[in-house]
Amino acid sequence: MAAPRPLSRFWEWGKNIVCVGRNYADHVMEMQSAVLSEPVLFLKPSTAYVPEGSAILMPAYSRNVHHELELGVVMGRRSRAVPEAAAMDYVAGYALCLDMTARDVQDDCKKKGLPWTLAKSFTASCPVSAFVPKEKIPDPHNLKLWLKVNGELRQEGETSSMIFSIPYIISYISKIMTLEEGDIILTGTPKGVGPVKENDEIQAGIHGVVSMRFKVEKPEY
Repeated sequence: MAAPRPLSRFWEWGKNIVCVGRNYADHVMEMQSAVLSEPVLFLKPSTAYVPEGSAILMPAYSRNVHHELELGVVMGRRSRAVPEAAAMDYVAGYALCLDMTARDVQDDCKKKGLPWTLAKSFTASCPVSAFVPKEKIPDPHNLKLWLKVNGELRQEGETSSMIFSIPYIISYISKIMTLEEGDIILTGTPKGVGPVKENDEIQAGIHGVVSMRFKVEKPEY
């Protein structure tokens, strides 16, 4: 009989990383984008996960990699066409995440009307913190997120500023694709995204809940 898969190490076996774009109005403005009536969705592969102790790897084809700080929602069971009112019953917990983005590549994709895969889905593009059980965060819409690069505060935001709430996002996504136990939803980034370079140190946290630290490196290939 197979051993149970611990949610505390969801990044080792969770299949899907579903990301929500343009979910903070201040970030939408800094990117000179439009606020939309429905969430923007894109995917990262499970090979994008980076737990603490490993390095963020910069893709060789980009010269402008940005950090994007996000609250991740870890699903606790299979979810398909979940009503918004019941959505939080499917949540197992949370993690702090970074949606590392090759911004120059993304800009080029936008101009050409192409998908964002090259900009968002490279190896080691989704650093994650330790798993935080749902019981430790009574209200995920009342959290303060922060990020520093080499000790300098870059991003600071509150999850109360999300355009689309977590129950709405879960319901919306689950009506499009089935979510499974161990999957994670990245809920968008507040303003302050910016570039990192080789040997930078990124520190980030959810105030009073969890923090994490990563070094940025270039891949060997």
